Amino acid sequence: MSNLTRRAVLAIGAAAAATALLFAHTSAQAAYPERPIKLIVPFAPGGSNDILARVLAEKLGGRLGQPVIVENKAGAGGTIGTDFVAKSPPDGYTLLFASTSITTNAASGKKLPYDLVKDLQPIGEVGAGPFVVVVNNDVKAKTLKELIELAREKPGSITYGTAGIGGINHLGTELFASAAKIQLVHVPYKGIGPAFTDLMGGNLQMALPTVSSAIAYIQSGKMRGLCVTGAQRSPLAPELPTCSDAGLPGFQLEVWWGILGPAKMPPAVVKRLNEELNTVLTQPEVREVLAREGATPTPVAPEAFGKLIPFELARWSKLIKDANIQTE
Repeated sequence: MSNLTRRAVLAIGAAAAATALLFAHTSAQAAYPERPIKLIVPFAPGGSNDILARVLAEKLGGRLGQPVIVENKAGAGGTIGTDFVAKSPPDGYTLLFASTSITTNAASGKKLPYDLVKDLQPIGEVGAGPFVVVVNNDVKAKTLKELIELAREKPGSITYGTAGIGGINHLGTELFASAAKIQLVHVPYKGIGPAFTDLMGGNLQMALPTVSSAIAYIQSGKMRGLCVTGAQRSPLAPELPTCSDAGLPGFQLEVWWGILGPAKMPPAVVKRLNEELNTVLTQPEVREVLAREGATPTPVAPEAFGKLIPFELARWSKLIKDANIQTE
């Protein structure tokens, strides 16, 4: 399973899931929803999660005939908001706007007040977008292959900055290092902004941010992009090759967003929400907002999305154990 990409995981069982859902009871679907729905964002306003959740809430509300109200419940790296949803009644009126961080949190070994697989019901994936390997302009490597060669020549000589210990920038870079068979030195910051400042100032050699967060700096020449980590080139940076094409065959890593609810939701409610979400993801306004975040829409059935979470948990757990990563 470790050799599968997230795209392959999402594809497995999608057809079977769609067939099974056709037999869900429709009377409950017709009655739902009868009142406003809360969409919990487990982070503070202003970030990618919040931006995407708000545009989706507006469009979903129009499709469902009831307001979908975004509520931010930030704290503990997303744990507080996630726990709130996990412990809410499974009636479809309290939902979670989640991202990759729910799997890195669960894989980190932290004691969580919920079981990610058992206590939450996957409803649908929203979108996914790649990261980009960036280096400061003083680094001699002009390509990914040259960066890997440089790191192998002097193990531990290249430092990378992240938004914090145990986050996706940290674990994603360690996954990259493991795939490339190189040793890098982690320098954690309280946010990706300070890491960018030190990268552009020459105090760091590299970073692995999302394309959307780094593209302005790359285009202005303040840092150098080497490759993107998706299966395809990013529309935000079409000049950059994929990591797979640039010297690290098979390496893929994407940040994803999706909607979940409490476990044991009625199948007809899950089906209705999934269908409306997938319809909304075809709308130009939604696709435009996703594109600004460097992401593409990824409509799938609930069961297909559900396969992604245990896959991600297994991947990050194995990485943390094999690389002896201290996430706290």
